[in-house]
Amino acid sequence: MGSYGTFRIKAAYQFTVEHSVYVAEEFSGKGIGKLLLQQLIATAKEEGYHLMIGCIDADNSGSIAFHEKFGFEVTGHLKEVGFKFDRWLDLVLMQLVLK
Repeated sequence: MGSYGTFRIKAAYQFTVEHSVYVAEEFSGKGIGKLLLQQLIATAKEEGYHLMIGCIDADNSGSIAFHEKFGFEVTGHLKEVGFKFDRWLDLVLMQLVLK
């Protein structure tokens, strides 16, 4: 599954979107995530967006590396902003300028 939506509701952020790509574990490594993210990027460009943001669990080095292959850059690190599996999670912010 892949989607993107409003990053923040204020008018100043109207050209920025935040995306999500989720691939079921049994389908991981088969190129599905690549196809989904390629399409999300292409669609966002066609719709006139300027920037795409990804928010990734800091421990998910595979997802961070995956995004870097598409040109996303790490631009921030938020500590303990998520809570899942009985522990606090850090969040890495990555962004791609949609040229």
